[in-house]
Amino acid sequence: MPILANAKKALRVSKKKTLTNRRTKSLLKTFIDKVFKLPTAETAAAAFSKIDRAVKKNVIHKNKAARMKSQISKVIATPAETTKLIKPAKTVAKKKAAGKKTAAKKVTSKKKSV
Repeated sequence: MPILANAKKALRVSKKKTLTNRRTKSLLKTFIDKVFKLPTAETAAAAFSKIDRAVKKNVIHKNKAARMKSQISKVIATPAETTKLIKPAKTVAKKKAAGKKTAAKKVTSKKKSV
């Protein structure tokens, strides 16, 4: 626990800021999830608003906000059925292939000591 008065105050302030930041992040995540579940212009506009407010309050960085907006725009531009079919197939194929190659290299690299 802090001993000095200014350290005690800093602790109180940081706890308050943590709560407000947590609320902002929670709302942000909720609205972004709504966009991915129901990609419409209205949900996207609401999510953009929450993203901009989070940047204004310094909860997230402006580059992260730009990345989020870009991802939301891509989801709205493409039909929902094609995005669900493409994403899981690509990630599963890459992970399985990478695991087999590394195991083969480890076995062949052993040397005998003299």
